[in-house]
Amino acid sequence: MHAQTITTRLPTQLVKELETTAEMEHVGKSDIVRRLLVEGLEHWRIEKALEQYRKGKFSFGQAVRFAKVSVWRFTELMKEQRVLLNYDLEELKHDLETIKSL
Repeated sequence: MHAQTITTRLPTQLVKELETTAEMEHVGKSDIVRRLLVEGLEHWRIEKALEQYRKGKFSFGQAVRFAKVSVWRFTELMKEQRVLLNYDLEELKHDLETIKSL
């Protein structure tokens, strides 16, 4: 994996929290920042996928791919967030064609 350096300014209190967390986890600040960024982006993708699916802007398959989770996990998340399944015959046909091409 290729890595890049990103520089940002953070409030002092946030830096202190990162340092405390790094100490508690016995890792460096960079490791904590990476871990939290990954977790934050995962959470954001899932929330955005659910939102776009709820609004009808994403199909079920598009939402699953955008969220980068399994179909089963996305279904669980929908249940947790009380998002109703909006799956019509055209989507089913499309998904079946996609499965055939795999």
